[in-house]
Amino acid sequence: MSIELADEVVTKALVQYVDLPLSDGRSAGTAALITLDNGFDHTKPSTFGPGGLRALDAALDEVTARTDLAAIAITGKPFIFVVGADLGMMKSGGSREQALEAGRLGHRVFRRLKDSAVPTFAFVNGAAMGGGLEVALHCHYRTLSSGAAALALPECFLGLVPGWGGTQLLPSLIGADNAVTVIVENPLNQNRTLKPAQARELGIADILFESADFLEESLRWAASVVRGEVTVERAAVDRGAAVDRGAAWDEAVARGRGIADAKTKGAAPAPYRALDLIALAKTASFDEGTMAEDEAVADLAFSEELQAGLYAFDLVQKRAKRPVGAPDRSLAREVGKVGIVGAGLMASQLALLFAQRLEVPVVMTDVDQGRVDKGLGYVHGEIDKMHGKGRLSHDAANRLKALVTGSLSKDVFSDADFVIEAVFEDMAVKQQVFAEVEAVVKPDCVLATNTSSLSVSEMASRLSNPERVVGFHFFNPVAVLPLVEIVRAQQTDDLSLATAFAVAKGLKKNAVLVKDAPAFVVNRLLTRFLGEITKAVDEGTPFEVADRALDPLGLPMSPFVLLALVGPAIALHTSETVHQAYPDRFYVSHNLRRIVEAGKTGIYVWDGGVPRVDPEVEALYERPEHPVALSDAEVRDRALSAMAQEIRIMLDEHVAAEAQDIDLCMLLGAGWPFWLGGITPYLDRVGVSERVTGARFLPKGVASLP
Repeated sequence: MSIELADEVVTKALVQYVDLPLSDGRSAGTAALITLDNGFDHTKPSTFGPGGLRALDAALDEVTARTDLAAIAITGKPFIFVVGADLGMMKSGGSREQALEAGRLGHRVFRRLKDSAVPTFAFVNGAAMGGGLEVALHCHYRTLSSGAAALALPECFLGLVPGWGGTQLLPSLIGADNAVTVIVENPLNQNRTLKPAQARELGIADILFESADFLEESLRWAASVVRGEVTVERAAVDRGAAVDRGAAWDEAVARGRGIADAKTKGAAPAPYRALDLIALAKTASFDEGTMAEDEAVADLAFSEELQAGLYAFDLVQKRAKRPVGAPDRSLAREVGKVGIVGAGLMASQLALLFAQRLEVPVVMTDVDQGRVDKGLGYVHGEIDKMHGKGRLSHDAANRLKALVTGSLSKDVFSDADFVIEAVFEDMAVKQQVFAEVEAVVKPDCVLATNTSSLSVSEMASRLSNPERVVGFHFFNPVAVLPLVEIVRAQQTDDLSLATAFAVAKGLKKNAVLVKDAPAFVVNRLLTRFLGEITKAVDEGTPFEVADRALDPLGLPMSPFVLLALVGPAIALHTSETVHQAYPDRFYVSHNLRRIVEAGKTGIYVWDGGVPRVDPEVEALYERPEHPVALSDAEVRDRALSAMAQEIRIMLDEHVAAEAQDIDLCMLLGAGWPFWLGGITPYLDRVGVSERVTGARFLPKGVASLP
């Protein structure tokens, strides 16, 4: 069988023959330099589809036919090595046999580098992900550019496993425990990637060179290796080398299973298959290991989980970069100074983000000097931490500190182009703040609110120029979660909206346009969901049962852990706000109100990292005379049914343009797992959508098998 991909952008393997120069001017011989390049700039990274693999195979045919080569090296186009397999190979509609063939083709081609009698080198000049990192692992030696954006084996994040040798080569190279971190732990932690220095420290790369003269230095280093002037020392490279294949290997795999359990609750099969493969690498031959990789990929390639993961990946990589409904970016105003009303924790996080990403002056105001000083102290402290970790030079840290200032007077906003408020969630307070700001700012200054649930239209209603007010809702922690919900109020004009989208892009955030409706998208869904959980407990379901009911979804945290993160007071306020608008659907827990009034910060206390119900919270709870205790499945069904109903209503009300935008919000703002694809594919897959609303949210074959 010969696999084909109709719309593949083929990564060509361009061969040139170059001299290997020694430092004294002599030559170590001729090297074949294979450049992997799909013909586009860095905005369309190179990937390996069937055509790309065959192109590399043909290039290796050419160079191995020569008998005069001292080395074979592969590198990538500017800024990109290779970022993995062409995911078009895994879209719905293929077969298990095609997946097997794709795995075998990659293994056969890459293995030619591993088995070569001529020394092989990977000159990793840019981003190397998935199959890109795996082809480098097959080479005998690896150099790495300090400017490479990221290195990773992200397959478990999507619902796959590294399928071209990664699970077999990496543990032997850097040890099983480090391999578990790269293959399982990092992908399950929001797809964390490695920086070049981290990859070098782990031993993935043999040497690190600056990006400016990376290729020249790599060729010189390769010449020294070929001539024996440089000896590469590694803890372990080949099977049977001095790597611990005893209890430490088993302990590493066990640690990985603990991570997978904690992160997915067993809901995602991919990390467990990857761990099986790492365990196999302890004793199996390379042939046995790669055959097992082929089988694992074939099992997962056309699963519902992978289709959901690929759908989520497309949302984040494509839809998030072209927000639906955003005005023409040419309308955006230039932002040269930012004002922030408030100096609390959220405001201080915003000040740091705006200064760091936009590199413009940022000024915070608050009602007393102590609060202003505390906010500035937070910003300076975070900058000092970045400097201490080597992420900022001394001069850069000082420049960043100088950009953030504080004041007690809003007059400092007179020359600001963008002012955002981050004060207490009270409509009267926010209206007063905007009135005071409007009195001093320029006519074209955009006014933004970080409200999580209040009406932006009502907030702007008393202003002379309500058209310049826009919702700009961040998620906590600000530095981590990439979503900003941009809210168009009733009178928001295109210029203000376009400026908000431009600012979000400058902040390196993904923006989704949402309608001005109570709690917008993420908080509205989470509030409905938490309301069902708290209602079940109020009616008599034990805390532990209600809290574990959603475990089969593999959510990033359980409902009551989420409640502690959000804060009971904020959760109560949001539920009350949305209840006012939709009293028949949104539940307000009287017991949650009692917890807030008592000053409790959550349901649990933590003993050695293990949660247990706080006895004081237990004592506060008022139970009904005739309690009704639901099972895990009953609580789960109630919560999912409520979310399906709410999503259908939100779509009917045009709170978001399409189901894809709701999924994008949940992925980026609530940490919804990629392997679920977002909320709507999961509800479709388990049949809740049709049972509750009468129809699927997405057509069959979108985020699912056809």
